[in-house]
Amino acid sequence: MSGVSESTLPVVIIGAGLAGLTVALHLAETQPVIVLAKRHLEEAATAWAQGGIVGVLGSDDSIESHVRDTQEAGAGLVDERTAEFIARHSAEAVEWLVARGVPFSPDPEGPLGLHLTREGGHAVRRIAHAADATGKAIHDVLLDEVKRHPNIVLREKWMAVDLITHRHLKKGAPELNEPPRCHGVYALDIESQRVETLAASAVVLASGGVGKVYRYTSNPDTSTGDGIAMAWRAGCRVANMEFIQFHPTCLYHPQERSFLITEALRGEGAHLKLPDGTRFMKDHDERCELAPRDIVARAIDFEMKKHGLDHVWLDATHLGEDFLKEHFPTIHARCLSLGIDIARQPIPVVPAAHYTCGGVVTDLHGRTDLPGLYAVGETTYTGLHGANRLASNSLLECVVLGRTCADDITAQIPAALPKVPAWDESQVSDADEEVVIAHNWDELRLLMWNYVGIVRTTRRLERALHRIKLLRSEIDDYYAAFRVTRDLLELRNLVDCAELIVRSALSRQESRGLHFSRDYPRTLPVSFPTILCKKAKKKDAWLP
Repeated sequence: MSGVSESTLPVVIIGAGLAGLTVALHLAETQPVIVLAKRHLEEAATAWAQGGIVGVLGSDDSIESHVRDTQEAGAGLVDERTAEFIARHSAEAVEWLVARGVPFSPDPEGPLGLHLTREGGHAVRRIAHAADATGKAIHDVLLDEVKRHPNIVLREKWMAVDLITHRHLKKGAPELNEPPRCHGVYALDIESQRVETLAASAVVLASGGVGKVYRYTSNPDTSTGDGIAMAWRAGCRVANMEFIQFHPTCLYHPQERSFLITEALRGEGAHLKLPDGTRFMKDHDERCELAPRDIVARAIDFEMKKHGLDHVWLDATHLGEDFLKEHFPTIHARCLSLGIDIARQPIPVVPAAHYTCGGVVTDLHGRTDLPGLYAVGETTYTGLHGANRLASNSLLECVVLGRTCADDITAQIPAALPKVPAWDESQVSDADEEVVIAHNWDELRLLMWNYVGIVRTTRRLERALHRIKLLRSEIDDYYAAFRVTRDLLELRNLVDCAELIVRSALSRQESRGLHFSRDYPRTLPVSFPTILCKKAKKKDAWLP
């Protein structure tokens, strides 16, 4: 590595999406960095983001307006300080991406020469985008830069198993009086099936959300809540896990179960309709198709159940073929490949699990409760999203807080590293029946979809929690007896996150934002974030 001492411990970043790559690029000038990607580098959720990134850039816009829209979408649970901080740095974030060479859609008359679009919940056009494939455009540019950086090592098909903390040090030497701290991570080299010990000066969790805990999701296969589960097991607080955003419009097609139809299409005027052509959003919200995602998703869910439908229709035919090809080329091409000409036919759509608005509690520098452990992006709870994320705030949060996280790590005085114990698999053997993992995976995702979906009841949540406990017991026994695999680790993390979601939902006795309960349909006049933490020395004890 160039520019840093060979003896310097690396920073290990878990996840190769926008959050992880942003942190890596800001860190790498002063210290070595290792980035772990558990699948192919191109499979991060960032590359799936279509809409864009918020930038308070236009003369008709202001920081105060963006904060207001964020707060309104967040249904009273947005941390105003966080929202103001991120809005204030939004223009800087977009400028940083432009300087990296991200090919945003141009407009010679627009601010920074960029075309700005509008999405649901935004008062004005403030979304910088690269046609309808913004995430991929950003990810491709940053990933290329990271690959060429001499101080960054990319490890593809490596999956974090667990964080190495002071507790691991005390197992082999109980007399040690190590203060709480993260010292590195155990990581599985998936191709060799060996678990390696990676000591680190700091660990950054940037592994994304937990969409794969549901049967239907717009997320890639990487979204299994790994960072949230590992931080929880290490003793960190987790907040607002009941707020799972269901994107209103995922393509309904047997050959394409995870293709998102961007909100920007509705922002440009597409209409949601029933099979007979009737628009229905006006019956649910005066903003119609431009209402926040939680309202639109519940409206679609209501109409589907009322009329016994498998899906509804999103009609963009009136926008014209030339407009659709120019502004939404990815959607146009993908749908056309499946026999749907969106310039002449409406698009069949259903809601799908899309974004995790809660996560590991952090401050504005990505610091968690455990020294040496940071988290950035969808893995976190920063207070920005409240009870519902405003469209295109997610990419912005990654860039703004990715930089502050890197700055904080750089400013730290390196801690003396004690001897870190190697991974011990002396008491385990190869799995005899891996079908158990596949069966439990399917059961977990189905019960979460049926019992902990868009509309919830206390009885459904209690049933889900009961079954999750049984699944956890089976998975823990399997984990203790057999060598780890990616499927087992992902299932273990998913069941941890499922329990966090259900317990958070049970503790919120109201309906707010993305959490709607038939037993508590009203919104309380005053509410607070749901924060979960473990009681000391009790494996299954929880404190709300």
